[in-house]
Amino acid sequence: MDRWKTGSSSQYKNLLFSETNAAATQIVYSVTEESSPGTTVGNLAKDLHLNVQELEDRGFQISGAYKDYFEVNLKTGALLVKDRIDREELCSRNVKCSLEVEAIVSSPLNHFRFEIKILDINDNAPFFRIPSIALNVSESTFLGEKFVLPKAFDVDVGAFSVKGYKLSANEYFSVDAQNNAEPQESAEMELRKALDREKQAVINLTLTAMDGGKPPKSGTLHITVNVQDVNDNIPVFDMALYKATVLENAAPGTSVISVHARDLDEGPNGEIQYSFINQDNDNTVDKFSINVLTGEISVNGELDHEKNNAVEIRVQAKDNGVSPRASHCKVLIEIKDINDNPPEISVTSLVNTVKEDAPPDTMVGLITVKDYDAEENGVVEVKILDSVPFKIKNTYKNHYSLLVIGPLDREVASEYNIGITAVDKGQPPLSSTAVVTVYVSDVNDNAPRFKEPQINIFVKENGPTGDVIFTLTADDPDIGENAKVTFFASKDKLISSIISVNSDTGEITSLQSFDYEMLKTFQFKVQATDSGVPPLSSNVTVNVFVLDENDNSPSILAPYSEHGSVNSENIPYSAEAGYFVAKIRAVDADSGYNALLSYHLSEPKGNNLFRIGTSSGEIRTKRRMSDNDLKSHPLLVLVCDHGEPSLSATVSIEVVVLESSADMQTPFRHVPLKEDSFSDLNLYLLIAIVSVSVIFLLSLISLMAVRCHMTDASFSRYSAPMITTHPDGSWSYSKATQQYDVCFSSDTLKSDVVVFPAPFPPVDAELIKQLLQSNFFIFFILNHTCKQH
Repeated sequence: MDRWKTGSSSQYKNLLFSETNAAATQIVYSVTEESSPGTTVGNLAKDLHLNVQELEDRGFQISGAYKDYFEVNLKTGALLVKDRIDREELCSRNVKCSLEVEAIVSSPLNHFRFEIKILDINDNAPFFRIPSIALNVSESTFLGEKFVLPKAFDVDVGAFSVKGYKLSANEYFSVDAQNNAEPQESAEMELRKALDREKQAVINLTLTAMDGGKPPKSGTLHITVNVQDVNDNIPVFDMALYKATVLENAAPGTSVISVHARDLDEGPNGEIQYSFINQDNDNTVDKFSINVLTGEISVNGELDHEKNNAVEIRVQAKDNGVSPRASHCKVLIEIKDINDNPPEISVTSLVNTVKEDAPPDTMVGLITVKDYDAEENGVVEVKILDSVPFKIKNTYKNHYSLLVIGPLDREVASEYNIGITAVDKGQPPLSSTAVVTVYVSDVNDNAPRFKEPQINIFVKENGPTGDVIFTLTADDPDIGENAKVTFFASKDKLISSIISVNSDTGEITSLQSFDYEMLKTFQFKVQATDSGVPPLSSNVTVNVFVLDENDNSPSILAPYSEHGSVNSENIPYSAEAGYFVAKIRAVDADSGYNALLSYHLSEPKGNNLFRIGTSSGEIRTKRRMSDNDLKSHPLLVLVCDHGEPSLSATVSIEVVVLESSADMQTPFRHVPLKEDSFSDLNLYLLIAIVSVSVIFLLSLISLMAVRCHMTDASFSRYSAPMITTHPDGSWSYSKATQQYDVCFSSDTLKSDVVVFPAPFPPVDAELIKQLLQSNFFIFFILNHTCKQH
C-alpha cells in the first residue's frame, strides 16, 4: 500500500535542538494531507529533549496559527494529527507547503518552533473553469495552424498536477501540449487536415486533461468548431511574449505597455482589434485594460504586490473580416513592490506577572513581527523605546523574545508599560508601535522598620492596670502577607510580668501599677516580623521611664521621732541670739519637687523666741533670754514637701531653759557667728566642695560612657552617677539604683553630712540640668561661706 495514503509520517532533522536556545536548531517533520486524526507525526518530546513525565505539569501544548491541526500526547510526547489537513486550503498551489508550528511549555516558560511539511496526495481531479468553447475556423485555414485552448487546472501540485491533454478521436485536429517551464501545461489544438465546410460545417471535440496520479484523474472540455470561409490571413504580433513592470501604487490610467500585430489583408479583413482573453475568469486581469485600436495596456484598478507580484495576460488580435481571424500573444507584467505596509507587532504569548527577584534572561513574552513588503521594504528592526530593565532578542526569523535584563524592584515600579517599535528599511521607512504591560509581583525583600532605633516611653506611677501606655508601629514597603507585621517582646520573666505587647496591634499594655520608688526604669526589646516566606524582622529597644508622683510623706530622721512623742532640748539662759538649739532632719522617698522639703515652726501666739531654717531645719534663738520668758517652750515643727498636693509630717520638741550652762549635758553648743581667721570649718567645707566638684566631673564622664556603651541587660541594672542640688543648699548623689541626699550646714559646729536614699531622676535631660545646677550651687555656697567667715 502507498505510504502516503496510509497517513504514515517520516521525520528528519536538519539541526540539533535544545530547550535553552529554541532558535539554535530547527526540527522538520512531514505528513501527508488528509491523514486521519491521531496519526503520529513524530516524537516531539524526544526531539526537544523534554522529560515526558513533566509534560502535563508544565502544560506542554501546540500554540500559534496551526494549533487546530496538531496536538501533543502528554503521556508519550508524540505529535499527532488533530484535525483534517487540506494542503490546498493551507498552501493553495504553492509547490512547497511547509507549516511553522509553535509549541510552548511553562515552569519555566519556553517556546519551540518546528516545521511540518504537508505532502500532497492526488485528491483533486483536473478541471476547466468553463465547460465548453466554440471556435470559428475558416475552411481556408492552413495546415499546422494552432488554436489556443483553455488551460486545465488542478489544485494538486508536483506530480499530481496536470501532466497532459488528450483530444477525442477525429481526422482534422490534434492536441499539442506546451510546458514552457510553467507549473501547469497549456494546450493548443493544431489543424492536421484541411477543412471543408461543405463536407462538415461543425466539428464536436472533447479535450481531456489528465494529472500525474496513478491511476490519473481527468477533466474534460467540450469544443465546438464552426468551419467558416474566406479570410485567409491572420494578424501576426511583433513578439510572442511581451514583458513589462509597473509599481503597485500606479494610478488608474497609467500606461504599462503596448502590443502590436499586423494583418496582410486589406479592408475590414486587415483591420485589427485588440482584446484580453480571460476564459478562466482570472480577476487579476481585470486590474488592467487594453485600447482596442492601439493595443496600449494601462492600469485599470488597484494593484497589490503582496497579493500578486506578477500578472500574465493573453492578448488577442482579431481582424474585422466577415470571417474574422485572430492570433494571440502573451504579456507578462511584473508588479514591483513599494513600502506600503508597516510592520505588524503581535504578542503570541505573555507572562503578565514577573517576580521582582527574577534573574536576568527570564523570558516574559513572545512577540511576532510581520511585514508583508518584499526585500528591504520587509526587513524589520525591533527595539524597545524606553529605558526599562527588559530587552528584545531575536530568536528565529520574525520571532522575538522579551527578556529581563536588569534588577526589578516592585517598591520602585510595580508595573512596566513597555513600548516596542518595529521599523522597516524601506524608503521612507514605516513603523508601528505596541505597548506590553508587565506587572512586577512582590517578594519579601524588605524587613519591617521602626522609625527610631530606640523608643522612650514615660508612664506615671500608680496608674491603673491594663492601660495602653504606647502603640508600636513599623513600616514595611512590601504588600500583602509580606507587609503584615507582628510584634514580639523579648522573653524575660520580669518584663513579662510588667507589660504585655499585642502581637497584632503593637499596643503595649501595663500588667501592674508602677511604683516609682520600687522601679524607676526598665528596658526590653521588641521584634517586628513580617509574614513573608522567609519572614524578615528588625528590632527596637524600648525604654520605659516611670514618672514620680507625690505619694510619700516626709519622714523625720533620728534622733527625733515623729508626732506623738515629745523630744526635749536644753539651752542656757545666757544663750545669745542665733544660738543653735536643734536640727530637724527629714527625708522623702519621692523625687524632684516631690522630695524638696521645707521646715516651719507652728508657734503659740506671741512666741517670738525661736526660728527655724526653712531649708536647713535648724532651730535657733531669735534673741537673748529675758526674765519674762518661760523656762519651757514646746515647739511643733512642720515638715512639708513641694508636691501637688503637698504632704507633711510633724515633730514636737520641748526646749528647756537652764539657769547655768554647767547643768547642760552637751557642751560647746554655742558657735560664734563670725571668726576673724580661716577656721577648721571653712577648711572642711572647702575640701567638701572640691570633692563634690570632682564627683560632678566623674559623674558627667561616667554618664557619657554609660550612654555610649549601654547594653540591654545593664540598662535596667545600672544608671549613671548623679548629683542633684536643692534650693536649700543640699545635694543629692545617686549611683546605680541607690540615691543619697548629702546635706551641709555652714553656720554651726553641728554641721553634719546626712546620707539617705532618694528617688532616681526620670530622664537624662533632668540629670544633666541638675548636674549643672549642682556646680552653680557649689560656688554659691563657697561664696556665702566666705562672706560669713
